[in-house]
Amino acid sequence: MPWTSANRIYAKPSNSSSGEGSIGTNNARVALTAAADSGGRFELSDHGYGKDSVKLLHVHRDGNFHTIREFEVSTELKLTSETAYVLGDNKEVVATDSQKNTVYLLAKKHGVKTPEEFGALVVNHFLYMYKQVVEAKCRVVEYPWERLQAETPHNHAFLFSPTATRWAEISQKRHEAVVVKSGLSGLRVLKTTQSAFVDFVQDEYTTLSDAAERIFSTVVEAEWIYDNMRTADFDNAWLTVKDAILDKFAGPPDVGIYSPSVQHTLYQAEKCVLEKVAEISWIKMTMPNKHYLNIDVSKFPANITKGDPRHHIYQPIDKPAGLIYAQLRRRPKSRL
Repeated sequence: MPWTSANRIYAKPSNSSSGEGSIGTNNARVALTAAADSGGRFELSDHGYGKDSVKLLHVHRDGNFHTIREFEVSTELKLTSETAYVLGDNKEVVATDSQKNTVYLLAKKHGVKTPEEFGALVVNHFLYMYKQVVEAKCRVVEYPWERLQAETPHNHAFLFSPTATRWAEISQKRHEAVVVKSGLSGLRVLKTTQSAFVDFVQDEYTTLSDAAERIFSTVVEAEWIYDNMRTADFDNAWLTVKDAILDKFAGPPDVGIYSPSVQHTLYQAEKCVLEKVAEISWIKMTMPNKHYLNIDVSKFPANITKGDPRHHIYQPIDKPAGLIYAQLRRRPKSRL
């Protein structure tokens, strides 16, 4: 379901308001900021605090048919005031335990449809509940459960299926639009043919030979930003990204698809995503090489190595690894 914002009334200011500089107290001046406290020598250039890794299982019971989604939610707040740091004054501080409780209570009241929608609900709540909060962030990681298939889909049993991990990072500054970044991590893939790497730079530093046929394996990381949350279908968009990666990596099941380089495969996947999901403004992917090297058996006697020619043995090498990444974004439309 597309995400829509909800209008909420601002809560009353929490305790006391704070400002820049210092205030007078019994003819003494109390520094309210790091700059004032240090006589202008230092400034608190960034600060924030929150609750990390709040674990949450949402079960939706519709008669005998149940649906689950499991999440790990992290929250972060930035206050207008620096007094908690400079003075040890906690009057503006929303306790991290309260942030944890907020996650559970919002989930109980509204349910959890998608990581993006729930994260937007959380940050929206903190901004409108506490006027001293100038920015709120929420990271939601989803654990990959799928329904158990026992001839037919099971009503209430599930299988942990860690093909890839889904996550979302949502942030919002007061009086600004919500920013939703989604991602995919840990998608490990391998194909045994239709991959090459040739015609690269050859000079006095090169020992690598052209490989017209090689194993291609990688662990894909991807992240993307939405520029229109109101029409976005977040579940469908995430599946579209995953499917685009698998399609441009593997190709048709009978013949596959040729990969002249990791760079080309990565670009084709990103291009496919932007063509299919209009709400995504840019996408970035990272694909490290997971090398599987040929084992040289030429030094061994033929009677030792001769066997079924269909057997091919490779040595997995995790480190060092090549690292390839690119970000593809939409170009601004011309005003002409």
